[in-house]
Amino acid sequence: MVSTTGVKRALAALATRTDTATRPYAAVIDEAEAARTDLRRAAGFVESVGLDRLEEAVAVAERDGDAAAAERGRAALSAYRGFREAAAGGGR
Repeated sequence: MVSTTGVKRALAALATRTDTATRPYAAVIDEAEAARTDLRRAAGFVESVGLDRLEEAVAVAERDGDAAAAERGRAALSAYRGFREAAAGGGR
């Protein structure tokens, strides 16, 4: 089980590292995509990172010409919005 604190700590470390080839936007998109498979992890991602930061990551990926990352990010955004709608009772 992944804690919200653990997700925050990992993403903060990734965002500030300069010794990695992973761009910060890619780390956010990667975590968003990976977290979709586990409800607790997905909730932790939304709480600690937020969909607005995921939207920003998608925009940066698009600006950087990383179409694959941008598409994965858009798919994750769509899934999280669907989760939110279902949780609000909109999926009936």
